[in-house]
Amino acid sequence: MIRIVRTRTLRENDSTVVELYERAEELAVELTNLHSQLEEEKQAACDFGESLLRTQDSEETLRKELAAARDDLAHTKGELTALTTKHLLDAEDRVVLRMLLKTARRHNDRADRVHVLFRHGRLHGVYATRDAAEIAAEAEGATRDGWAPLTTSFTAPAPDTEIPWRIEALRLKGVE
Repeated sequence: MIRIVRTRTLRENDSTVVELYERAEELAVELTNLHSQLEEEKQAACDFGESLLRTQDSEETLRKELAAARDDLAHTKGELTALTTKHLLDAEDRVVLRMLLKTARRHNDRADRVHVLFRHGRLHGVYATRDAAEIAAEAEGATRDGWAPLTTSFTAPAPDTEIPWRIEALRLKGVE
C-alpha cells in the first residue's frame, strides 16, 4: 500500500520533527544540568554527612570534657572545704594562742609579786599565784573557804592561834 502524502503534511511533519529534535536537545542540556546539580547535591550531602560526623565527634569530646570538668569541680570543692576547715582551725588556733599570750603577759605582769603561804604563822611555801598557794594548802588539809590575807608585815606574822592558813602577796624588790 502506497500512501500519498501531501507536501504540506510533509512540511508540517518535518517542522514537527525539527521541533521535537530541538526539544530533545533542550531536554538533553537540561538533563546534563540536572545531572551536574545532582552531583553537586551529592557532594554537598557527603560534605554535610562528614560535617555531621565531625560535629557528633566534637559533641562527644565536649561531653567528656564537661564530665571531667565536673569531676575537677567536685574535687576542688572538696579541697576548698578541707582548706576552709583548716583555715577555721588555724583561726581557732590563733585565738587560743592569743589567749595564751595574754595569759602569759598577765603572769609576767604579776611577776612583780609572790604569794606566801603561812601555816599557823610560820612560812609554809612561796607561790607565783594565789590560786597555786590555795591549792598547795588544800593538799595539806586546808578547807577551800575561810581564807584571809595576812594583815601584818612579813617580818611580824600574827600568832599561831589566830588563823591556821594565810596567804600574803609580797611585792618583789627591783621589779618595776
